[in-house]
Amino acid sequence: MTKPIVVFDLDGTLIDTAPDLLASLNHCLEIAGLIRAEQTALRRFVGMGGRVMIERAFAAQQKTLAERQLDELQAAFLSHYGDNIPGGSMPYPGVVDALDRFEAAGYIAAVCTNKYEKLSTALISALGLDHRFEAICGADTFAFRKPDPRHLLSTIEKAGGDRRHAIMIGDSQTDIDTAKAAGIPVVAVDFGYTDRHVREFEPSRVISHFDELTVEMAESLIFAAAR
Repeated sequence: MTKPIVVFDLDGTLIDTAPDLLASLNHCLEIAGLIRAEQTALRRFVGMGGRVMIERAFAAQQKTLAERQLDELQAAFLSHYGDNIPGGSMPYPGVVDALDRFEAAGYIAAVCTNKYEKLSTALISALGLDHRFEAICGADTFAFRKPDPRHLLSTIEKAGGDRRHAIMIGDSQTDIDTAKAAGIPVVAVDFGYTDRHVREFEPSRVISHFDELTVEMAESLIFAAAR
C-alpha cells in the first residue's frame, strides 16, 4: 500500500553541508596547485555532485582539466569527504520538527540527491536521522539522476510512496526542474546552494525556514497539481 510522501534533496536543503563540501573541494584544488575556493563561491559550484564541483572550480580559475586528472581529483574528493563525515554538517533549523509534522500526518519521507548513495546514507546516519527516511537515493542508486524525473519517481516508488500524493523539497534549479518534469509540486528553500534566487525557477512555493513547511501547504499544492 502506497503512502503520501515528502521527498527532500540533501545538500543545501535538508543538511547544511557547505563547510565539508568546501573543505573537500579545497583539498582537491590544493592537490592541483590551484587557489582555494572561498565560501562565497560555493553556491556556483554545487548541485551536480563532486565531479561537477571540481570542473566548475577549475573553470572559475580558467584552468584546463583533463579527464584523467578529473578522475583522480574526484577520487580524492570522495575519499576526503567520506573520511570526515559528518564534519561540520548539520540539519537546517526546523528540519526535525517538519519531519515530525509530516510523520504525524501519515506521510513517509525520502531523500533524492545527486550525492552518491553511500556518502548520503553515511551522513544521514551519522546525524542520527536515518530512521526518518524510507529511502535514501543518490546519484548512483539508479541508472539516471536529477534532473531526470525518473530519479525522483523511482525514489518515491522505492520508498513505497504515492506519486499522486507527493511533494519535493529542494534548493536548486535542478530540483525544481526534476519535480516539474515528474509532475510533482516542489517547494524551494531560499537558503540553499544556488547563485540565483530560487524564485527565478518558478517553484510551486518558496520558504525561508522549515517552520513554513506545513502539512496544510503540502496538501494544497498536491491538490492543485492534481486538478
